[in-house]
Amino acid sequence: MVTASQLRAGMAIRFEGNIYKVMAADYHPGQGKMGGTTHARLKNLATGTLWEHSFRSDLKLEDLAVEKQPMDFLYSDGDACHFMNPETFEQVSIPAAVIGPQASFLQPEMRVAVEFIEGRPVSVQFPDVIEVRIAETAPPAHQQQDSTWKTAKLENGVEIMVPQFLKTGDVIRLDLETMKYMDRAKSGEKKRS
Repeated sequence: MVTASQLRAGMAIRFEGNIYKVMAADYHPGQGKMGGTTHARLKNLATGTLWEHSFRSDLKLEDLAVEKQPMDFLYSDGDACHFMNPETFEQVSIPAAVIGPQASFLQPEMRVAVEFIEGRPVSVQFPDVIEVRIAETAPPAHQQQDSTWKTAKLENGVEIMVPQFLKTGDVIRLDLETMKYMDRAKSGEKKRS
């Protein structure tokens, strides 16, 4: 058991019969007789939905152990993504809705950390930054329009906003948490596995 004031991002808790992963938690101390509160952003691991909730800081919550195993992505069949442990060859599947929009960035043989709670696979931990190639975008504009952005479609079909100077075929670095452009990849050529 942990108190709500001890919640940290990455933890897993059971609250009102549901299992949640803590995405973010901010503790706000109270003043005088007012007790503090913890504002948490939670992800329901059964449905993939996000939920924001404020807990009294002294509320006791059941914390669950999160076990991480490196696994290789095999394939996606639309509803679920399938992974294999490279040592035991054991296969598991996680609903794509629970993984979220980042599921479209999974590529065959990509190694990621799969998180297990109570022996059940519940989520995937992606790298913070990933390199992707722009498949389609408007021609580059080199005028003094540094603050304007344009739509670009990536190789996997995801559309994001990028600066005007980028062109089709450029490799960019993408922040997977926010799904936002960071910068142009230094290598110039995307590593293929």
